[in-house]
Amino acid sequence: MSPLQRPPRTPDWTAALTRDRGRLRRLWARLAERPEDDEAVRAFEQAFTASADECRRRAATVPNIAVDAALPIAGHAERIVELLADHQVLVIAGETGSGKTTQLPKLCLAAGRGVAGLIGCTQPRRIAARAVARRVASELNGELGGLVGYQVRFTDQVSDRSLIKFMTDGILLAEIRSDPWLARYDTLVLDEAHERSLNIDFLLGYLKSLLPRRRDLRLIVTSATIDTARFARYFDDAPVVEVEGRGHPVSLVYRPPQDAVEEGEPPSLLHSIVSACDEITASDPHGDVLVFLPGERQIRDVHQALERRKYRATEVLPLYARLSARDQDRVFNPGPQRRIVLATNVAETSLTVP
Repeated sequence: MSPLQRPPRTPDWTAALTRDRGRLRRLWARLAERPEDDEAVRAFEQAFTASADECRRRAATVPNIAVDAALPIAGHAERIVELLADHQVLVIAGETGSGKTTQLPKLCLAAGRGVAGLIGCTQPRRIAARAVARRVASELNGELGGLVGYQVRFTDQVSDRSLIKFMTDGILLAEIRSDPWLARYDTLVLDEAHERSLNIDFLLGYLKSLLPRRRDLRLIVTSATIDTARFARYFDDAPVVEVEGRGHPVSLVYRPPQDAVEEGEPPSLLHSIVSACDEITASDPHGDVLVFLPGERQIRDVHQALERRKYRATEVLPLYARLSARDQDRVFNPGPQRRIVLATNVAETSLTVP
């Protein structure tokens, strides 16, 4: 029986999963040292074939991609897909309501990403990571943990079938310790980069050094501010796509200062919010109310106070990170009743309350 022959040409590494490419290159290097080693040839061929088969299986699961035409980002979809093919880094400037958070992962799929590795999308907050993952999974006619998964502290709903993974920026930062090449991913989307938290700045710095060594990796940095030129310069004049926001009519109404609850004392935050909600429910029975509060304790206090008011056909819903997934879902599934949503600033930029 004649010995196996070493493959005559360098393999097409893009046909294999990103997580396997380092190992496959090492196996390939051994063949250069031992070209007549049948066992080394067989090990490489089996490993490469298995990885390529898995890559083809993932490609077959990519659904038809449809971008919501009502969102402003839809008008830039074709250009974004083209830029992803030609550039390693892309900066998206998108205001709140532009659709960048939910539609960019789908555009990455349309550009052929997510097959060789995961499309990883970071969010600054756990509640946003889960809510956006749920929304994108719904738009792709799937369930969480299927084509779209998410991972936050204490919860991991990502499977071998997942093409898109939402997570907090802290989760991605922690993965660097065990996987410095971030080999599980072929695309990363750093959302809300304008917040410039410590985690985000660490990731930006690390990816700046990693990208020259991972030429197959694509990075999208999104910002809701106009200062995108700074991000573009940092990544060697990366192209910038500016997406307009979806505006809604807004009227500013300033409430006059209230009399002190007690002599010489200004009204408390709790008293002011309850008083404002009383006025709104009495003057206009339609439309939801969104109240921003500093933190969980204040939300609980206001929640209890508003529940005691027993407004007609109205439900009061809290929204904060430690809330159970079931209670969070109530906010994103509006019913027939008016809602008063009590939220931290997560509802201001990271997600949209329907």
